Amino acid sequence: MFRQKTLFRWGFILASLLIVSLILWNTYDFFNQLKEKERAKMEIWAVAQEELQAMAQDQLDDRNNPSTTALTIIQSNSTTPMILYTLKENIYSGRNIDEKILDNEKARTKKIKQFASEYEPIEVRYKDRLFAIIYYGNSPLINKLKFYPAALILMIFLFVLAIYLFYQTSKSAEQNRLWAGMAKETAHQIGTPLSSLIGWAEILKSENINQDYVEEMGKDIKRLETITERFSKIGSIPKLEHCDLVSETRSSFHYLKNRTSKMIDFQLNIPESQIEQPPKPIFVRMNPQLFSWTLENLVKNGIDAMRGKGKITISIEKNAKYAFVRVMDTGKGLTKSEARRIFTPGYTTKKRGWGLGLSLAKRIIEEYHKGKIHVLKSVPNQGTTIEIALKIDS
Repeated sequence: MFRQKTLFRWGFILASLLIVSLILWNTYDFFNQLKEKERAKMEIWAVAQEELQAMAQDQLDDRNNPSTTALTIIQSNSTTPMILYTLKENIYSGRNIDEKILDNEKARTKKIKQFASEYEPIEVRYKDRLFAIIYYGNSPLINKLKFYPAALILMIFLFVLAIYLFYQTSKSAEQNRLWAGMAKETAHQIGTPLSSLIGWAEILKSENINQDYVEEMGKDIKRLETITERFSKIGSIPKLEHCDLVSETRSSFHYLKNRTSKMIDFQLNIPESQIEQPPKPIFVRMNPQLFSWTLENLVKNGIDAMRGKGKITISIEKNAKYAFVRVMDTGKGLTKSEARRIFTPGYTTKKRGWGLGLSLAKRIIEEYHKGKIHVLKSVPNQGTTIEIALKIDS
């Protein structure tokens, strides 16, 4: 089936190229036919001029005067721009051309060169004597047709681009569904051993062993439950709750601090907080599990940037409409190019990594929570600050 799809795709591309080539060839052929007809028309016009010159030279009487036909032919040219140069009188006259061009020698010379590049000038002779030269150019219709192939190519290019973008979007959507399915399947597979671990933990509580160990095991089991819940939510619309951003951030902060190397200095900055009293709450609509996952990804990314040693600072600020959570590290920093691409799925600056953590964080914050996440500041060899903005829920 894959081979058939590939053959069909290439067949479609080759057929499209063939059709485009035929259209361009026919357009070019039609354009040349019009130019030939334009040339034939001007040659007839030149013959009419020769008849008028013959009348002037031979002084034919009115009975044999061919001027009616000649004048009719001359007056029939209402589209082709031309300049007639009469040698004897040294006069320039024209049809279907601006008189200002004829009166201006520089503009007239330029126009004559243009006409000569488009068509070979026609000489008007009588008895092998040169009387005049006709310079003429493309009619408005031919000028319009000149740009038709370019416009056609542009339309085809835009059409192909639209197909390509549609294909890429479909491919991306298919990949997203695949990742979502894998995440849900992972959550399902973790569920069975996790249930057994919960049962064993309950049995250990009744045994004569150090309960501190059991308590720590319980915390890790709770953590596995949180991870399972996170994976189960990927690909589905999560439920947002009216939550205290300060409380949820502090909870994630303490969890990460207790489970990270002592070589990492953690600091939490909360506005209006004092030792004597708890900080004032900042309410937003969020999913606590997914928000905690986002903070974890940002912190782990910062730790990797610091190579396991440095300072992580999580701070919270707010204004009238938004609350801001900033995660700052003292790592190697990012270049401008890296800062623009850091949230792209699959992009990573590490030798080992899938490049999914920050892209998941972006999806959680912007698609699920309708907030914003971006690199606020990054200085090489000094560190990076990533900011999350969530709308305050009054």
